[in-house]
Amino acid sequence: MKRLIEQLLKFGVVGVLAFFIDYGLMVLLTEVFSVDYLLSATISFVVSVVFNYVASMRYVFRHREGLSRRREFIIFVVLSVVGLGLNDVFMWLGTSVASVDYRITKIVVTVLVAIYNFVTRKIFLDAGDEGPLEQEIAAEEER
Repeated sequence: MKRLIEQLLKFGVVGVLAFFIDYGLMVLLTEVFSVDYLLSATISFVVSVVFNYVASMRYVFRHREGLSRRREFIIFVVLSVVGLGLNDVFMWLGTSVASVDYRITKIVVTVLVAIYNFVTRKIFLDAGDEGPLEQEIAAEEER
């Protein structure tokens, strides 16, 4: 339980930094460069995902033995594409359908997508509390 709480806190710090990148770039693109809010939300999300991958896999989640970095990145990208889909659908629903300002919608959407991100990354990417023996067994089973 202590490891999970520590992991959630680290995920929160990385998430806050990723949010500032995502939110700041979205507002910059929309307000300064007149990019449509949905396109700017997509671009900013993708940029923040790259940061999030590097930071999450270095500071939050433990690398699974037997899982190549290439495969790890592919899984991360696939999960992130689903997250991007959720981001864009919720942004559209909140902004175009419910007529809520895109900046407010983005804050709510970020919380929803962050929950999805943590749960799916924990399930698919984190080695968890496996010790060396458990990691070796898992690597053998994967081969």
